[in-house]
This record gives sequence, structure tokens and C-alpha cells, in this order.
Amino acid sequence: MSPALETVLAKAGLQVSPDEFLALVTDAARRLAPPHPEPATYFTPDQQAALTDVGLDLSPAGPSDAKPRTRTVVAHAVLRDSALTVNEAARQLQVDTSRIRHRLGVGRLVGWKDRGSWRLPAWQFAGTGVLPGLETVLAEIPSDQPALVVAAFMTTLQEDLPVDGKPATPRDWLLAGGDPRRVATLASMLGTPA
Repeated sequence: MSPALETVLAKAGLQVSPDEFLALVTDAARRLAPPHPEPATYFTPDQQAALTDVGLDLSPAGPSDAKPRTRTVVAHAVLRDSALTVNEAARQLQVDTSRIRHRLGVGRLVGWKDRGSWRLPAWQFAGTGVLPGLETVLAEIPSDQPALVVAAFMTTLQEDLPVDGKPATPRDWLLAGGDPRRVATLASMLGTPA
């Protein structure tokens, strides 16, 4: 296996072997999209606008242009691979697994079911706690927004959230002590046409 891929995975903090990562990508590619998808047809107009706003390319792909499909498949694979299980989240937060399930149920954590088990995106955790202001932000995210859209929003630089004079991601803004209501206001517009 390529030492370069091992290095990239290690730098990204993904605790998976190159073979496992490639298997995840292959599986995601098989499950997520046909070979020549019309990505926009899978989403409502509001969802299309939200996905486009966070940088996903929804233009039709042909045999000679696999990049949009590849980027989306890789983004899904990374989101899934970096997500925590209920047990991992409970260990990180130093609580019982029932507390994690309760927080998922009342919207204090976000996650999705994958083959019958919860997966919780890593972006919402910080050390042995959750991201400061997380509940405020989650309360404003429209319920129809896919996990990949929310993850992309939380990890994409936003001009409206400067830290030290430079655009910051919503996650970095919150970690720097920024007002969660500003992130919540931006998050509430996910899926809204610009």
C-alpha cells in the first residue's frame, strides 16, 4: 500500500489502515451513486441550494468527469470513518451510553443510523466535552439537512465568523469562544436558496 496514503490518513487523524479506507471508499461509491449520476435529481431544490452553498458540485457527471462523484464519495467515507460510535462518544464524554442516546433523542447531539448503529460526527466533540454552544447551533439546523451538509458547514470557512481578522469555520469560531447564536443564525439558513 502507498506510504503516501498512510501519511495522509495519519495527518487527517483517521484511525484506519489504507486497505480499510479504500474498502470504505469502494463501499460508499457502490452504495451512494450510480456510475454517471445526475446528483441534483436526488435532492429537493432547497437541499440542492444548501449543498451548492457548502461547495458540493451537483452538475451532471459523465464518464470523463469523475471528480465531483469522487469528492462526494470521499467526503461521505471520511465523515463515516471519523464518526464516533455511541460507546466511543460515551468514553470521550465520560458518561454512560444511555446519556449519549438520550442526547441524540433530544437533539443535544447529532448523528445518523448506519446499519442499525448510531454514528456521531466528530466535529461536534472537543476534548472530553462537546463543542461549546453546540445545543444552540443544533436547535437551529433545519431537520431536513443531511449529515454531510451539516458537517461541511461546520468545517468550512465563513466570512461572517472572523477569528483574529480571518474567516473561521463555525467549529473554530465556537472553540475560540465566539457567540454560538451567530453560528446558529447561519446554520438556520442551511437549505434556504441564496
